[in-house]
Amino acid sequence: MEDVTDLHREFDGDRLPPGQRKTTAFPVLSKGETPAVSREEWSLSITGAVDEPQTLSWEEFRELPTVTQRQDFHCVTGWSKFDCTFTGISFPTLAEHAGVTDDAAHVLFSASDGYTTDLPLETCMREEVLLTWEFDGEPLPPDHGGPVRVVTPHRYAYKGAKWVDGIEFLTEPALGFWEKRGYSETANPWNEERYS
Repeated sequence: MEDVTDLHREFDGDRLPPGQRKTTAFPVLSKGETPAVSREEWSLSITGAVDEPQTLSWEEFRELPTVTQRQDFHCVTGWSKFDCTFTGISFPTLAEHAGVTDDAAHVLFSASDGYTTDLPLETCMREEVLLTWEFDGEPLPPDHGGPVRVVTPHRYAYKGAKWVDGIEFLTEPALGFWEKRGYSETANPWNEERYS
């Protein structure tokens, strides 16, 4: 298992970002109700600036190379959970599989509940950005985004879409659900980029 809990050093900050408090709990925060999506029903569409748009079934998705990482998790509401173990597929692995074209600049993640969030492609192209289906050795619970969610340990967690079912590679930025409501587009915890 790879330990990436020291990535705060890259951002010249302490492990606990400013304005955060450490918790051993894992609070559940979502924009609404938890959608009912089984692994059998789940699929991931990959569209936009790619060689060929595609939709991966659960089985096809799981055929991609997987990693297990120990990460920290920072919520914009002010809590951080250390030493979370996630198993999934790294975003660079998925991007390589998709054949992202040179004009791609942003990534819009969409979810089964209608949620969206956007990040620059370069922010996503890190081995710590995972599409994960397993938390601490168990299937990711539905209220935490199962069957598959995105985790972004170098950004506030609202940038990691729960119940992710679509990835669109964009040539221009797009505002996601919370970004349209005044949340930061960049969301760097060590700069306390909570709101725009």
